[in-house]
Amino acid sequence: MQNLILPNARAATSSSWSAHPPPRCRKQPPSRVSVRASSASTAAPRRETDPRKRVVITGMGVVSVFGSDVDAYYARLLAGDASGVGPIDRFDTSTFSTRFAAQIRGFSPEGYVDGKDARRLDACHLYTVVAAKKALSSAALPPGSAAMEKLDKERAGVVIGSGMGGVGAFSDGVEKLVATNCRKKISPFCIPHAITNAGAAMVAMAPGVGFRGHNQSISTACATSNHCFHNAADQIRMGRADVVLAGGAEAAIVPIGLGGFAACRALSKRNDDPATASRPWDRDRDGFVMGEGAGILYLGGAVNCDAHHMTDPRPDGSGVSSCIKRSLEDAGVAPEEVNYINAHATSTIPGDLAEVKALKQVFKDTSQIKMNATKSMIGHCLGASGGLEAIATIKAITTGWVHPTINQFNPEPAVDQFDTVRDVKQRHEVHVGISNSFGFGGHNSVVVFAPCKP
Repeated sequence: MQNLILPNARAATSSSWSAHPPPRCRKQPPSRVSVRASSASTAAPRRETDPRKRVVITGMGVVSVFGSDVDAYYARLLAGDASGVGPIDRFDTSTFSTRFAAQIRGFSPEGYVDGKDARRLDACHLYTVVAAKKALSSAALPPGSAAMEKLDKERAGVVIGSGMGGVGAFSDGVEKLVATNCRKKISPFCIPHAITNAGAAMVAMAPGVGFRGHNQSISTACATSNHCFHNAADQIRMGRADVVLAGGAEAAIVPIGLGGFAACRALSKRNDDPATASRPWDRDRDGFVMGEGAGILYLGGAVNCDAHHMTDPRPDGSGVSSCIKRSLEDAGVAPEEVNYINAHATSTIPGDLAEVKALKQVFKDTSQIKMNATKSMIGHCLGASGGLEAIATIKAITTGWVHPTINQFNPEPAVDQFDTVRDVKQRHEVHVGISNSFGFGGHNSVVVFAPCKP
């Protein structure tokens, strides 16, 4: 999971934005801050200049297969020498057609969630609370601190969603009911800890947080995190909030989650070599790899719907290309300014190429664009994927390094137009980056990021 905060602060990846002037924005070296002076800059006169409406990412929090520290998470992505995918050992998978995932191991909520809630909460909501508190600390607003107490809590909000919510808690309740045929065996927390809005609620009421402003949980499948970013940014732009925690979380590596996606033939079956199973843009890809976690981030963006098919995007990419164009328009950015794309790239046969078709419709000259796929290493984290990938996008901006896409053994010719950062990280000055997320039901969402300039 990832969380973003929106108060005045530095460009980052997680859960903070602010409607106020960002005096604490740290000036980066010129090689990573300035947007190239070109005709493209004059082609985007609508970029927001009102400091009361600027959306600035001030903190980030992450829970991932590569750990719960943003810098460590990105360092593993940059190394590109290991996949987070491996055999599932959380439950018996011997009867499943897919027996691997990007499963988080060694996670502990200690220090962030009290013992009672740590035992009761679904993993999805534990990831949410931990990532949110890490984002707050990253933004110099640790829960319970003097800085936190000075906030107007009525103007501090939370917009955190999930594609499937506490599916583990719900599944446990169903299993107990079936096994015992006795409703009294079902935990009273089954429904409260299964519903998708529980994460946002738990963050708001967490000790030392107490945000009483706008609170919402959005669920748009794998586009969830990006939709949450849009909603949170709008609260700031409309003057309804000063600070908003935003992002997504997912913990669906449970029997019903694995079995359900396998039943609709969405998952890779490369059980003999799971580390190479997530293969964006590779001609031998055979489906996505489930992941889990939490994360969050924002300059502008857009959302729309294909209104075409429950699981497949429009083959011509028209729905996605329209969403990308609208996101750039919302951010006041010309297509020529974009030189980095964190692609949705799930490793599914129709999805990867539909996205590439859409990108080609928007970006006529791709010679300066780097495009990578975070999912090649951490799998597809469903509703949390946009948050985790937004963090990767922000880190690319602030570090000047773009992580590689691994497992491109036999690349699709259709992707030759793009530099997909094959196997090895690359130094790259990101002027404007976009992060794409698309979900079942035709939900499209694109967010736009640029360096923070005081």
